Amino acid sequence: RAGPVRGPAAGRAAAGAGAMAKLLSCVLGPRLYKIYRERDSERAPSSVPETPTSVTTPPSSSWDTYYQPRALEKHADSILALASVFWSISYYSSPFAFFYLYRKGYLSLSKVVPFSHYAGTLLLLLAGVACLRGIGRWTNPQYRQFITILEATHRNQSAENKRQLANYNFDFKSWPVDFHWEEPSSRKESRGGPSRQGVALLRPEPLHRGTADTLLNRVKKLPCQITSYLVAHTLGRRMLYPGSVYLLQKALMPVLLQGQARLVEECNGRRAKLLACDGNEIDTMFVDRRGTAEPQGQKLVICCEGNAGFYEVGCISTPLEAGYSVLGWNHPGFAGSTGVPFPQNEANAMDVVVQFAIHRLGFQPQDIIIYAWSIGGFT
Repeated sequence: RAGPVRGPAAGRAAAGAGAMAKLLSCVLGPRLYKIYRERDSERAPSSVPETPTSVTTPPSSSWDTYYQPRALEKHADSILALASVFWSISYYSSPFAFFYLYRKGYLSLSKVVPFSHYAGTLLLLLAGVACLRGIGRWTNPQYRQFITILEATHRNQSAENKRQLANYNFDFKSWPVDFHWEEPSSRKESRGGPSRQGVALLRPEPLHRGTADTLLNRVKKLPCQITSYLVAHTLGRRMLYPGSVYLLQKALMPVLLQGQARLVEECNGRRAKLLACDGNEIDTMFVDRRGTAEPQGQKLVICCEGNAGFYEVGCISTPLEAGYSVLGWNHPGFAGSTGVPFPQNEANAMDVVVQFAIHRLGFQPQDIIIYAWSIGGFT
């Protein structure tokens, strides 16, 4: 029979395909920041059989450390991070650069074509650096184990897989969604709930215009409205919510990582990703005190940070010290949360956070306290 002859070759081909798939996952995978120490209270009971999709975690002594990348991954990551900072600076300074290039006559076709060639070459070089970073990750057993757990969790969000994934701090955009705004248990046939346009609180109502508001008046207001829109969506938003600026987040990254580590390792915090009705992903951290002897633990305090605040280092510490259960979250565009912090997005984010507290965490509305400071009071 030909079967046994083809068996070893087929096995080698399958192993090679699996290795290439793992390498591709390492190239495209998220950045890993820290591996938390595993808490004894969270370890699965030894009597529970291990599922095929779960991965065995290392001993607790190896978890109390920041992730140590290999030299190839470390240097490639530094190059890509530097390129990201330069791109952010170029983005914010692009209007001035465009005006300067226009005045100097550099926007002609003869000048733009060579520049596009240089840009394409730079992109190819950065893609090569990303591949080298992936190879460095592939040679690191810690990262291979992490990417295996992450892929298993995306395939099957079992309690065991999510428990193991919670031991890692990585780029939050790759974290699986834990709560969706449309979940049946939270919407009850969508009666009174928000539509995809947002919560009714900020949805614009139809205006009944009088006879004085003629077409001519609207045309006269148009230049001012266009200018207001441009200012609000460029400089205005970044001045009102400086925490959404990438450069500030990059500078605060070590502090934010320390704050997350404290909440997870010392306060048994549980991180979760919530999907709002506008598609934004909201980064949250929940500390449960209901199992303690303190009566305040039955109350949940939802903390709303200021315009440059993050739950990792914000007002969440005050209710924690008082013994309350706490749910912290970041504004859209802040740290792990996606989107931009416009008023409608803020209202949508707050809606999904409250729904998560009621329908997933199990708190009654009368047991929820909103604690906010600065512009967090709006949400």
